[in-house]
Amino acid sequence: MSDWDARYSARTGKMRASEVRELLKLLDQPDIISFAGGIPDPALFPKDAIKEAYAAVLHENADAALQYSVSEGYKPLRQWLVQYMASLGVACTIDNIIITTGSQQALDYLGKLFISPGDTILTTWPTYLGALQAFNAYEPHYDRMIPDGGNMTPDAYRANARAAGGQVKLAYLTSDFSNPTGETIGRSDRMKLIDLAHELDIPLIEDAAYRALRYEGENAPSLLALDIEREGHIDQTRVLYSGSFSKTLTPGLRVGWICAAHPVISKLVLIKQAADLHSPTINQMVIHHVAERHFDAQVEKARKHYRQRRDHMLNALARYMPEGVTWTKPEGGMFVWMTLPDHMDGAALLARSIEQIRVAFVPGAAFHADGTGRNTIRLNFSLPDAEAIDTGMQRLGGLIKSEMDQVRAQR
Repeated sequence: MSDWDARYSARTGKMRASEVRELLKLLDQPDIISFAGGIPDPALFPKDAIKEAYAAVLHENADAALQYSVSEGYKPLRQWLVQYMASLGVACTIDNIIITTGSQQALDYLGKLFISPGDTILTTWPTYLGALQAFNAYEPHYDRMIPDGGNMTPDAYRANARAAGGQVKLAYLTSDFSNPTGETIGRSDRMKLIDLAHELDIPLIEDAAYRALRYEGENAPSLLALDIEREGHIDQTRVLYSGSFSKTLTPGLRVGWICAAHPVISKLVLIKQAADLHSPTINQMVIHHVAERHFDAQVEKARKHYRQRRDHMLNALARYMPEGVTWTKPEGGMFVWMTLPDHMDGAALLARSIEQIRVAFVPGAAFHADGTGRNTIRLNFSLPDAEAIDTGMQRLGGLIKSEMDQVRAQR
């Protein structure tokens, strides 16, 4: 066939390569200092526990581990997650949980479930790039959701959605240590978002991929816990909690979950049956084995490790960045969000940075549904070690200062 493009569905026009995934290819170049990927440090992976778990699973229950299984997910893992969600103030049963192949699959399924072409999604500016990629396949429009309320009213959101040719269908955000900014939404703003979702009668997706990685400060209740407190029962709520083991145990086994009202889970089970039948049973069994024995210790180990790297990056930024550059100071997670002077472009800076100083990061426009935020960049501190952080920030600060000096000289 000579012209494949003419045969693709219209929705493929919304598909874009991930800038982050493309930048990960730079990791193969040994002289690149990369702050680009949101990648856990492999030194933290519980390798021995995982080896032990695979051996135990294959010794004790190989037939089940290697066989087809139910779409809802491995029952003992879902039971473990019921207890885990209870520790977050979320009372639920296994009927409120479905296992997904990573939280990225969860976002794709939720987009498939709720979005029709032309519908509007409310999300923060900026937001998680992977969510935009997952939702874009279903041809939505986006409107900016401001956690503290801003000037937008439910009627204004509805009017904007009608003008775009559809309805407001869902809201999405990361409430704790967001990707990309590292910022956390306070309790009062969480309540405002829940109120907005109820007034608009839409689901609210709570992406909780980084929630366990808090290094300081006080935990705010999850949006789902707050909605249960308001409504009295999880089956009356509209918050859809998306969780993952990728940042706490390991990303390679691709195990995530959705916790939500049972009617929603029932529909998601049908989607999963049609998509991949079920997530790999052996991986679910291994995650359960490791989580049951090591989860708390593993999370504490990760917190200590990443806290030190965050502190090192914040100190390096304070030492090396010129005046006029600002950045967030996250209480957890994996990212720092930098705002450059208005005249600077993150993508252009990245090109010069790779060519001249061999430092990689992610330009901020990729995280904005409307392509704005060109003077922002995302820095990851979970993978590079202290020496790489110090060297990379010194180089990057020097490059940014040079760019700023050139602009001043031209005025």
